[in-house]
Amino acid sequence: MRFLGVTETCDLGALYLRLQDEGHQVKIAISEPGARGTLAGLIEQVEDWRGALDWIRAAGPEGVILFESVSEGFGALQDALRADGFQVIGGSGFGDRLENDRAFAQALLAQHGFPQGHIHAFSDAADADAFIDTHPNRYVLKFSGPHFSSSDNYIGQLPDGRDVQSMLRRRRGMTGRFILMDFIEGIEMGIGAYFDGMHFIQPACLDWEHKRFFAGDMGELTGEMGTVATFDRSALFFERTLGRIESLLRKHNHIGYINLNTIVNAQGIWPLEFTCRFGYPGFAVLTPLQQTPWGALFRMMLRHGPPAFATESGFSVGVLLTTPPFPYTRKQVDEPIGLPVLFEGELDGEDRRNLHIGEAGLKDGELVTSGLYGWTMVVTGCGSTIEDSRQAAYSRVQRVHIPNMRYRLDIGERLVAGDLRRLEQMGYI
Repeated sequence: MRFLGVTETCDLGALYLRLQDEGHQVKIAISEPGARGTLAGLIEQVEDWRGALDWIRAAGPEGVILFESVSEGFGALQDALRADGFQVIGGSGFGDRLENDRAFAQALLAQHGFPQGHIHAFSDAADADAFIDTHPNRYVLKFSGPHFSSSDNYIGQLPDGRDVQSMLRRRRGMTGRFILMDFIEGIEMGIGAYFDGMHFIQPACLDWEHKRFFAGDMGELTGEMGTVATFDRSALFFERTLGRIESLLRKHNHIGYINLNTIVNAQGIWPLEFTCRFGYPGFAVLTPLQQTPWGALFRMMLRHGPPAFATESGFSVGVLLTTPPFPYTRKQVDEPIGLPVLFEGELDGEDRRNLHIGEAGLKDGELVTSGLYGWTMVVTGCGSTIEDSRQAAYSRVQRVHIPNMRYRLDIGERLVAGDLRRLEQMGYI
């Protein structure tokens, strides 16, 4: 097959390398100039993805365009390319709106039986400030749109909302949509699955993300620092969540991965946000659990079948290895690229299945850091239990050596300490 990756910063580097290792032809177009060192010397890059459309079209049913982003207009562009006869995997205009317009997504979910009344939508910071004056409470502040990062959001700590008001006052005059969400105690858990334009391909996965920069859930909100995932025992939670919106995705011809992050407690399932694309590092954490190769899985998504793919039982624990300026960008903090990425000892097949290159490429034959963020690598470990998977992941991490490398040491600890048992007791898995 032929794959053309359309990307801004090349978050799916390890996926493109997997496809190439499977024998497929892969080209990528990276639009952000500061990210073009990623995968340099590893995957062929093209200046403009539009110039490679004839290459894809010539492959007929074996030609595929992969979109990474939900940037404004990308979903509609995918819809238009499909209408023009191209095979496109990534998302849709509808998927972009689900992810980028939080109030729209929450209203739609409320129509499909999810809890409502805990979301308050605004477009003016002063209005939200006045709302908290009359409705003091602990709130979570979340911004809509692809131009906001995770670090722009804020999880309130004070029961009267004064800290959220302080954050809002810093943004007076700001334009754009945002929501205040009543703070809900519970366990954060995601559900994700691949959608082929008609149906979800089973099984779905369950995931538990770790978004704070430091161990103990302290520090900045990042895109992600590590994840625990499994395909086991996901059917019930899927039917209560993503399964409810299958007809909507079919109506809008969404083709790609979709994830719904939630808070669960004894009162119910409270949706937080959608990811309507291949999330990073989520795709990497799932890779070693997927027996079906990526190319075969993509073919299933484009052919509308078969309805299920092969997976491994057990858990995958993914640990994100970062380098400065993460969690900021090189547009904000001037940090060098080109740090060497080294491995201790010989890498066997299992090691290679569990090392997922992020922002790195070749320079003078040596693997070095690159890109805008410092998303350098994801290291995974798998096992029948979370503890076994943690041990495998962290043993592998100790063999990776990058100057100034940082990572969290506690991925999965809270699940092991009791959260997984509580989810079982509440009947969610």
